[in-house]
Amino acid sequence: MTRETEFEELRPLLFSISYRILGSVTEAEDAVQETWLRFEASPTQPRSLKAFLSTTVTRISIDVLGSARVRREAYVGPWFPEPLLTDPYQDPERSAELADSVSMAALLLLERLSPLERAVFVLREVFDFGFPEVASAVGRSEAACRQLASRARRHMRDGRPRFEADRKQRDDLAARFFAALREGDVAGLRELLAADVSLAGDGGGKAPQLARVIVGAAAVARLLASAFHRVAQIGATFEPQEVNGQAGAIFRDRDGKVLHTLALDVLDGQVQTIRSVINPDKLGHLGPVADAWAIDREVRQARRPTK
Repeated sequence: MTRETEFEELRPLLFSISYRILGSVTEAEDAVQETWLRFEASPTQPRSLKAFLSTTVTRISIDVLGSARVRREAYVGPWFPEPLLTDPYQDPERSAELADSVSMAALLLLERLSPLERAVFVLREVFDFGFPEVASAVGRSEAACRQLASRARRHMRDGRPRFEADRKQRDDLAARFFAALREGDVAGLRELLAADVSLAGDGGGKAPQLARVIVGAAAVARLLASAFHRVAQIGATFEPQEVNGQAGAIFRDRDGKVLHTLALDVLDGQVQTIRSVINPDKLGHLGPVADAWAIDREVRQARRPTK
């Protein structure tokens, strides 16, 4: 078996580790590519390839996260992770943990941790690495890693929301939500939203975005129905799609280019949180990206009364 073949077998795991540490598809792909280059240039064959590659991608991701956190502090508006449609790493025995750990809500909680805490939590709690492996990966003692893991678990436990356990119920609710959205049914949307539901968008200053987080079922239902009605008039469509392990959708312009994504947090039979990512820098991995500013201008033009 060639080095390239060995590496490709572990690529899904490496990407999944890096994405959870970084919250960025493009940065995770770059970290995996850098890991390959270091492995390719290594004069010796590691005794444990999985341990070597996991250590390498983790350390690269920690370094990248340090500079990324500085940029995120100056980010315009809410910062959300880059939307991930499919997690390439699959483990039937840990499918629930993997899906939960890649949700928008969980990734935003991970943002509160230090880079080391985040890496230790991902390796230990998500991918079930032993503490000797974790210690080797982050370059700390096992005792230190146990303390880091304990602090990270406590932070995550205190802030972690619970998601709908029954996947079919969640998907049924999402289907009703998107049917109501397509029909502009404000009352139908409101019925599916929690009383204190929140709607927020990540445009990063590079696309039209909400001036503030919208809270409350009535306000969110009206805004969603009105906004989709306006863009639908100029040919925009959407397709329901799992986003970060949760119910969601991809919105496209008339030419099929990606306009934005929408992800829903569902709990107790209601939508609790809605997050939209419209920053074009975070959508390129999904395909050609629409010009959101041009669409906004077209919508405004279409709303002007004719003389």
